[in-house]
Amino acid sequence: MIERRAALAVMAGLGLQACAASGRPENRLVEVASFGRRQPVGITVSETGRMFVTFPRQSGSAEFRYALAEMVRGEEVPYPDAAWNSYTPADADNHFMNVQAAIAQGDVLWVLDAVQPFGSGTPSASKLMKVGLSNNKVQRIYRFEDIAPGAAALNDVRVDARRNLAYLSDPKRSAIVILDLTSGRTRTVLEGSRPTSAAPGFVLHIDGQDVMHTGGRPFVSNANGIALTHDGRWFYFRAINQENLYRIETRHLADTLLSDAELLAQVQDLGKVGVSHGMLADKEGNIYLSDSIHYAINRWSPDGRVTRLVQDPRLSWPDTFAIGPDGTLYVTAAQINRTAAFNTQERVEYPYRLYKVVH
Repeated sequence: MIERRAALAVMAGLGLQACAASGRPENRLVEVASFGRRQPVGITVSETGRMFVTFPRQSGSAEFRYALAEMVRGEEVPYPDAAWNSYTPADADNHFMNVQAAIAQGDVLWVLDAVQPFGSGTPSASKLMKVGLSNNKVQRIYRFEDIAPGAAALNDVRVDARRNLAYLSDPKRSAIVILDLTSGRTRTVLEGSRPTSAAPGFVLHIDGQDVMHTGGRPFVSNANGIALTHDGRWFYFRAINQENLYRIETRHLADTLLSDAELLAQVQDLGKVGVSHGMLADKEGNIYLSDSIHYAINRWSPDGRVTRLVQDPRLSWPDTFAIGPDGTLYVTAAQINRTAAFNTQERVEYPYRLYKVVH
């Protein structure tokens, strides 16, 4: 575990530098909603302020109600309707199985259904749904038919409207999947590369213990968190089990003539930013990063500075970010490392909660 200890020392130093550079974080964490024993992971807010939360059917969730819900006056309402949220494995094509991410963009909600529940032995194909926010109707479903069922484990999505492409992280194959939104065809790039892969021997250490599956195998996630700048120029990505942040210009991702080696040569290593799960870009090009090790949220700015925005013990596995139309930053606390999948006895502190960061 020498490599892990060294990594933690670096991360601790990073946190001190961030705080020293910006002073003591003046922001605070305010609870927005609680979900009992229902584990929230994805969060997105539309331009008109509509809020949507995803609840994957995985990670040992003790309770399950809806895969995707819109928050209406503080209550969870199945979205786009109850039928889609009716768990029906025999008809996975027409029902949500394991919604991982949702992204509101303009008048569209993009919904990524990873399909295969955590630990399921039945491989199924993922689907990306385009839902119109004006009428709450499904406009199109992308089924990744050129990827063998069970071959991928799609985790997050960003949509590049300028190029009519969607970029998805695939931790199972340590890769980025590029979906052509016109043809529905995909390309898999940077598979098994250093920027998309977990660092060998890197074990997460949170709450004073290593994050280990109950069988003794360390938690490992390759390419996971992703972000796309509002101008569509830069695509950011990283694995959970390493410290570095990477980016590449989308013009290179869109270039189908580039080989994987040529594409890899265009990837920029932005250096160490600590351990992070979810990421999100704001209109100024800043990247918000979770920091499970320190129960914190950091912001990476285009000049390379890392600033700690808020640190709070309630930020257990801060997973996904959203920014509201008024600039408010929201975050889910998924507590994944405390679930039964990684402990002989579950350590989740209920209820699960959604927070916002305020000045």
